[in-house]
Amino acid sequence: MLDHNFNHSRFTVGIEEELMLLDPETLDLTDGIESILPDVPPDRAEYVKPELFQSVLEVATSPCTTVTEAAEELGAMRRLVCDIAASNGMLVGAAGTHPFALCDDQSIVERERYVDLMADLGFIASRELIFGTHVHVGIDDPERAIYVADGIRRHLPLLLALSSNSPYWEGRRTNLHSSRTPVFRAFPRVGIPPHYGSWEIYSARIEQMVRSGAIDDYTYLWWDVRPHPRLGTVEVRIFDQATRLEDTAAYAALTVSLAHRYAMLFDAGEPLVEQLWELVDDNKVRACIRGMEGELVDFRLERHVPAVEMAERLLREIAPSAAELGCTAELGRVHEILATGTGSRRQIDWVESRGGEDLRGLVEAVVALTAPEPA
Repeated sequence: MLDHNFNHSRFTVGIEEELMLLDPETLDLTDGIESILPDVPPDRAEYVKPELFQSVLEVATSPCTTVTEAAEELGAMRRLVCDIAASNGMLVGAAGTHPFALCDDQSIVERERYVDLMADLGFIASRELIFGTHVHVGIDDPERAIYVADGIRRHLPLLLALSSNSPYWEGRRTNLHSSRTPVFRAFPRVGIPPHYGSWEIYSARIEQMVRSGAIDDYTYLWWDVRPHPRLGTVEVRIFDQATRLEDTAAYAALTVSLAHRYAMLFDAGEPLVEQLWELVDDNKVRACIRGMEGELVDFRLERHVPAVEMAERLLREIAPSAAELGCTAELGRVHEILATGTGSRRQIDWVESRGGEDLRGLVEAVVALTAPEPA
């Protein structure tokens, strides 16, 4: 079976964010990552990385003991890269897509992984002008990690709906709340993962894919939730990139609280019933289109319910876990999102209130909300 590090941490939190590098005059994306990287302090270098395109910047935290600690570290990372970008004549913004940037204008990063990816996937990879948030939760046992990932799997559409923040794509409103979702859907090995059931089954399936030459290693499985054996985490990758830091902290609190709840169910010997892939994926499409403003299929009731109702019930279920983990305050931001609307709704309302055309002004507003206040 696969080697792993599910043996050293439990409920640690790590966050990764994909951010936009912007020209201050045009507010369009700009090829700036190679200018940013040399200016990152050596002790932070491993937490600032390139992505596929030169206009994308990834920041990450170290494994943190609490969501509060992770959010503080992430805020410091946002401030750091905003300052470095400014010194290099650029701005930084955070959202699931850039409202008007064009895929054909982007340059790839000259790293072996990305060059190979572009060579393999061509047009599919050339469309990947999207930005997401990933949350890692440390799990200390491989069987528990599979159970947690399988449990979170059924909630992925709701997590997408809550985080939807990409209603615009290449200069037009798409009438989707998450335009990022169908763009990434074109990639292989993405979306709702299989229900693996056990570490043995997961390991066997990964090893078969590697032997067959389909993938080099498990990191080429870009599922919306996946075990990450090398890091010893379960990684949730479904979220549209949040503009506000407090929203990212809320998604991290939601993720670690869900992981805690399912870990407790595993420890109690609770059987985990597999939810049909078809139903989970159908819910994901509903979340992509309508965000929190539509309905999702309730698997227990086998009928549609408002997404807000489903979210409120989930928040009640995981409240004890949030309290035990000390992230009740951060999770409270989810209640505010339910009351005031998602990032996608805020973007739509901002543009519509200005005649429906000021996408450049929208980017300016996004930039203003991206950098946290000085600590």
